[in-house]
Amino acid sequence: MKTRPIVVAVVMVVVCLVALPSFLSAEKKSGPSRPQVVYDSYHDTSLPVREYSMEGPHGAVPRGFEHPRPRQILSGAAVPVPDLAEQNYVAPPVSATIGLNFEGTPNSANGKALEGVPSDDNLAVGATQVVETINTAWQVYDKATGKSVFGPQQISALFTGLPGICGQGQTFNWTDPVVLYDAVANRWIISQIAGNNGNFNTGNECIAVSESADATGKYFRYVFKFGNNVLNDYDKLSVWPDAYYANYNLFGTSGYVADDTCAYDRAAMLTGAKAKAVCFQTPSEFSFLPSNAEGATPPPKGEPSFFVDLSSSTSLHLYRFHVDFADPAKSKFAGPINVPVTAYTMACGGGVCIPQPGTTQQLDSLADRLMFRLAYRNFGDHESLVVSHAVLTSKAASGERWYEIRDPNGTPKVYQQGTFVHGGNSLWMGSIDMDKEGDMVLGYSESNATTLHPSIAFTGRVPADPLNTMESPATIFIAKGSNEGADRWGDYSSVVIDPSDDCTFWYVNQYLPKSAANNFLNFHTRVASLKFPTCK
Repeated sequence: MKTRPIVVAVVMVVVCLVALPSFLSAEKKSGPSRPQVVYDSYHDTSLPVREYSMEGPHGAVPRGFEHPRPRQILSGAAVPVPDLAEQNYVAPPVSATIGLNFEGTPNSANGKALEGVPSDDNLAVGATQVVETINTAWQVYDKATGKSVFGPQQISALFTGLPGICGQGQTFNWTDPVVLYDAVANRWIISQIAGNNGNFNTGNECIAVSESADATGKYFRYVFKFGNNVLNDYDKLSVWPDAYYANYNLFGTSGYVADDTCAYDRAAMLTGAKAKAVCFQTPSEFSFLPSNAEGATPPPKGEPSFFVDLSSSTSLHLYRFHVDFADPAKSKFAGPINVPVTAYTMACGGGVCIPQPGTTQQLDSLADRLMFRLAYRNFGDHESLVVSHAVLTSKAASGERWYEIRDPNGTPKVYQQGTFVHGGNSLWMGSIDMDKEGDMVLGYSESNATTLHPSIAFTGRVPADPLNTMESPATIFIAKGSNEGADRWGDYSSVVIDPSDDCTFWYVNQYLPKSAANNFLNFHTRVASLKFPTCK
């Protein structure tokens, strides 16, 4: 939500922090609500998006604006504790190699500034294309070459002509986009929150599902509304066989309301038919991630989707979502299931402390939440979820804690975990995924106070590596600028697996090409493909 000038934004964040209750871990305020059904308020089919005008941005973001970040803080997690999962193993060089490494979408479209901050950059990969979304824009690339084949253009253009806020063009603002690829149906899903004249408490979610595997073709377009005077913040979506699942951090005029976990009717949305979402509100949890099914082997038939969030400094919470669109009252959102983890301390106490060279401006760690995405894979003899978040290390403000959780539909447990560090550098804004061989890639931002501007790096592991360890770090792109004038950085990044070979990883993250006053408006992004030689 890009709604206030910088000074006001800081004030609003402070207000949010004062107004919101501490996030309780042991003493639950309440469990999930009864299922609530939300029908689309409008749906239609677009023209092929390649036929829309590319004459500059369709919906502008006022210059110099960034959105404040409503947040919840884990109770007790800010008290420093020794991190016994911190990796001290002298690792071999990372065995994954970089393939393509090219410029992604900058904070502009056709030379016209979009100026939505932070970047919210993420991507998805299909049969022949890569699609990237940033805060207000999207772009399509040829997967074989990295060359742009469409855009950049504002995501609002995708919803041209819709009634209401989703189609109001210049009078609305956008934030928190997500792009996914449904590899079974060969479709793209693009979603984004819409606000009106700087007001994001409109409860509007705009979702488009492509009619084909061509991201520049027609889309089935949907508008869902989650109420008045509410913000469905930080939306995170995923693909599962029976539904498109989502989570929203729901805020009202008095502060945090609940996590709103929803299942969208995938079957209806793949045909452009009227669709509904079945949702549960859980006031006692914050910032769930829904599991995204990947690989050639789907989840066992009828298996629920999984939702995971941070519970305390020593545990995660896992819930199971079974949806019944024919009889929504039979839908179940069951949990919490406590999943113990090695004790950690949130980086920056959940807030701002990431250092940069040449400036006193520090960056937001977003350490109060798990980072996009929660990747699921069925290996046949076991099922795994992988996810990461930012934690305090013994040498730096932040390192990357990662987990592999096995048996999520039985007795979930952490099979392996580690806190990855790189000397005195701070690592944050991570994302993790697995390939069909069980290899992992963990991408992240990396910075220090003296020599390294916020840059893009990765590490990884293969199953033969010692449990709980990653291999050595490798650089994707060295930046030349520090973020000045604002503390926001990224909000999320994205590692995804290529469904064509189930071996190639793709990663996107942001950087700044130079340091300058208020250059936070001028972020760039970088896209890279990565692959382990053992994956065939």
